[in-house]
Amino acid sequence: MSGSKTYYVYILASRSRRLYVGVTDNLKRRVWQHKEGETESFTRRYHIDRLVHFEVFGEITCAIAREKQIKGWVREKKVRLINGENADWHDLSDGWY
Repeated sequence: MSGSKTYYVYILASRSRRLYVGVTDNLKRRVWQHKEGETESFTRRYHIDRLVHFEVFGEITCAIAREKQIKGWVREKKVRLINGENADWHDLSDGWY
């Protein structure tokens, strides 16, 4: 039996507040990849590299279900989620690197 693993659903934003929702098992590495432009063209093209929200899960199936749920929301609902805990949209990864 393997040790428990942690999964993250995260929301990144550009300075102009364009959003991207993703899931990963290594949040620090994944955010770094976005910051360095090593990811898919959408986030690179729009400079979406500021971590504004994340949630932690112990099961990948739960994380994927939550990612799909958030991706299905209208923009206003995603903004309310971010504003609920990060009203100033600070980059939560500041100081990680």
